[in-house]
Amino acid sequence: MTHADFVHLRVHSAYSLSEGAIKIKQLIELCRRNAMPAVAVTDSGNLFGAFQFAQAAAEAGIQPIVGCRLGLRRENGEGSSRPGVRPAPDQLVVLVQSEIGYLNLLRLVSKSFLEGEPGEAPQLALAALAGMSEGLIAFTGGPHGPIGRLLAEGQDEAAAGQLSELEKLFPGRLYIELMRHGLAIERLIEGRLLDLAYARNLPLIATNEVFFADATMYGAHDALLCIAQGVVLGDEKRRRVTAEHRFKSGAEMRALFADLPEAVDNTLTVARRCAYMPAARKPILPPFIAEEGMSEAEVLRRQAEAGLARRLAGREPGAQQPYRQRLDYEIEVIVQMGFAGYFLIVADFIGWAKEQRIPVGPGRGSGAGSVVAWSLGITDLDPLRWGLLFERFLNPERVSMPDFDIDFCQERRDEV
Repeated sequence: MTHADFVHLRVHSAYSLSEGAIKIKQLIELCRRNAMPAVAVTDSGNLFGAFQFAQAAAEAGIQPIVGCRLGLRRENGEGSSRPGVRPAPDQLVVLVQSEIGYLNLLRLVSKSFLEGEPGEAPQLALAALAGMSEGLIAFTGGPHGPIGRLLAEGQDEAAAGQLSELEKLFPGRLYIELMRHGLAIERLIEGRLLDLAYARNLPLIATNEVFFADATMYGAHDALLCIAQGVVLGDEKRRRVTAEHRFKSGAEMRALFADLPEAVDNTLTVARRCAYMPAARKPILPPFIAEEGMSEAEVLRRQAEAGLARRLAGREPGAQQPYRQRLDYEIEVIVQMGFAGYFLIVADFIGWAKEQRIPVGPGRGSGAGSVVAWSLGITDLDPLRWGLLFERFLNPERVSMPDFDIDFCQERRDEV
């Protein structure tokens, strides 16, 4: 079967929280139905679904392209149209070409979350990309990228300057992004984007920013955007997209950009330039920094035994024996499975929260069946009294990551 002569490189999955409305399985089915050989997921500011997407696409015989729509902090131009609301960051789309690019993108996404101001969307200064752009292909971001926004504001000189900066960051890997969703701003800036591309010999790329599967989903998606913004449908100043922000076929995109076929051709060129598949890895647990000369297993036993002694203080020795036997058995399993440090780290931050008088829940789920967790103060339910099974939490015959369900006071959990 011949494949489509266009691939989507600007898809938002449901991991673009409160913005995208396409689940990974649905996206893969859309690609298969439209004979698209590749697809890129460029979720807003995060890589939450990158590995799941890559696995699902590869299993279906579709080339996965990992990407992200990064937020760039505005350095000039107009602010928000809503009083008291920070202006949205500019958009820059990056796609992973290689393992180096993937590692750089991981660093950039983390940096955007860690270095932003409280309450603002994850974003970076453009200068933060210096030294971390290798292995990444970049699109200028359409009308909401730094170039498009500045052109729309009449700041053509500033737009040219920003484009020069992007060219330095992504030499031979920068594309002028064109969009046609029927928005006035797209028509306003397209001619000048073309002028910049031709004057600097930069390639064009035709994209359709996909938020939902088809036009029937437009109304529901519009309501989703309202929920995300905390506004009503009738608010004229709220963010809107159009019914054209759907998953279009290759034929539709060819017709839409019939006057610029090279921009459509380049979607296949970009797909060929991207050749990276995230590898499956076992979870990497952080080590617990034990006292000098002691292993994690030794620290776990010492703390668990001391904690159990406190829990059982005042009980008859005969009543304590089943707890001590259960503790020995659990510690053996925990150490054998390599999770001693995990228990110690969880106990450490829960103990800190309690010392700071931050309310902590007594424990939920299968973790409440562990005497070790009860002894360490992770949970506050006596597993033997209530007949709870440790094997539902950890079982050597079914190796999986332990998962404590922990509740912290919603007003102070950020401190933890």
